[in-house]
Amino acid sequence: MVALESGLGLLLSAAEAVRLELLLFAGFWFVIGALDELAIDVAWLWLKSTGRARTHSLAAPLDPTLIGSIALYVPAWREARVIGPMLRHALAAWPHDGLRIYAGCYVNDPETFAAIEAAGTRPDGTTDPRLTIVVNERPGPTTKGDCLNRCYAAMLHDEQREGRRFRAVLLHDAEDLVHPQALSLIDRELERADFVQIPVRPERHEASQWVSGHYCDEFTDAHAREMVVRAELGAGIPAAGVGCAFSRSALDRIIARRGSDAGPFDPTALTEDYELGMLIGRAGAEGKGGRFVRVRASDGSLIATRAYFPHRLDAAVRQKARWVQGIAFDGWEQLGWSRSPLEFWMRLRDRRGPLVAVVLLTAYLLIALTLVLRLAEATGIYRPARLPPLIYWGLILTTLAFVWRGIVRFFLVGREYGWSEGLAAIIRIPVANIIAIISARRALGRYVSDLRGKGKSWDKTEHDRHPADARPRG
Repeated sequence: MVALESGLGLLLSAAEAVRLELLLFAGFWFVIGALDELAIDVAWLWLKSTGRARTHSLAAPLDPTLIGSIALYVPAWREARVIGPMLRHALAAWPHDGLRIYAGCYVNDPETFAAIEAAGTRPDGTTDPRLTIVVNERPGPTTKGDCLNRCYAAMLHDEQREGRRFRAVLLHDAEDLVHPQALSLIDRELERADFVQIPVRPERHEASQWVSGHYCDEFTDAHAREMVVRAELGAGIPAAGVGCAFSRSALDRIIARRGSDAGPFDPTALTEDYELGMLIGRAGAEGKGGRFVRVRASDGSLIATRAYFPHRLDAAVRQKARWVQGIAFDGWEQLGWSRSPLEFWMRLRDRRGPLVAVVLLTAYLLIALTLVLRLAEATGIYRPARLPPLIYWGLILTTLAFVWRGIVRFFLVGREYGWSEGLAAIIRIPVANIIAIISARRALGRYVSDLRGKGKSWDKTEHDRHPADARPRG
């Protein structure tokens, strides 16, 4: 019995030593992360207080006449369920004569082709001339960048045939619900920028309070706070892949820089939209840079792109793993870093996903070890030593930072989705953390596989519902 107690004591002593080391590691990075987010908060509050970050409201609907023709690319692979409602709604919401939609699909995806064809057919049996179907002869899925480049090639063919030049390229996904005022707003903002991004407003799936809901929390936080700060400070603006437009002059510069006429989108990238936005999004000698535009329509609705995001854990993990790999791992290789302190900071923020996952995993391991030690103390088996003052105050600081983050998230999400969703956003933070941990592990595995020559493919999310199927909230 004495030997058993001695062995248990040694085991608990080792657990306490491990906990101390993990506390030092996690505490350091939690403090760094808290200061990082606090800097964004201070900048955001200052911009709000000075009126520079005010969300403007339109007094009346914008003029539907476009300054120049705009080509909308909608790449699709196995999206027969949602691309029909998406295209029908876009064609109806955007009656602009200067709009041309290029819907990309694959030769081995006849269901999606049929859905696109049906969406372009009018009630009288005629075909809407503003919709062009682009069939990729390479069997899918390739990559999203490859599909977008096929749309670009089709646009060039039409320009030569029709003797005109499109002013800009706009990107949307097959599951998106566009805002009626978005196209006119983007067209207007392209007068002052080479790249325009409007917010993304996820729709929460009623069957998934937690998984689909955490997308609402994260996009609202990013597109109501961080992106506003980045835009006002002049940092590079990452493209979200939807609701973003690029001027033709900027795309021409990208093609010239790459020395390839295949198209402006990197066919080897998993997040080609993010990469393109970062390359164009900073103003410089070559162009006008990017703009993030947060505006409300005259009816009070946010001019944003709505969509249902994954509502199952496995689908959310796959999607976020693709984002982490494309931004954190591939982005490091393809975009490198920057000598600008501001830009360097923002790229650190973009690529922190894997490190955040490690720190979060450490934190949850710390919770388990602490519970074990507290249980041992309560039963009289073992008495842990007092924590060093540095760690003690670090825990207080990180706790206060967590409370502050919860307050900010409650305010941002509650203002956009309702105060009950604001409260739910605080409760959903552990769900987001778990998804982040699993996604980072999957992203690292995929990245290592790519380094071994496996190659990239479009590991996209399957969608079974479009916001047009039900009346959007808000």
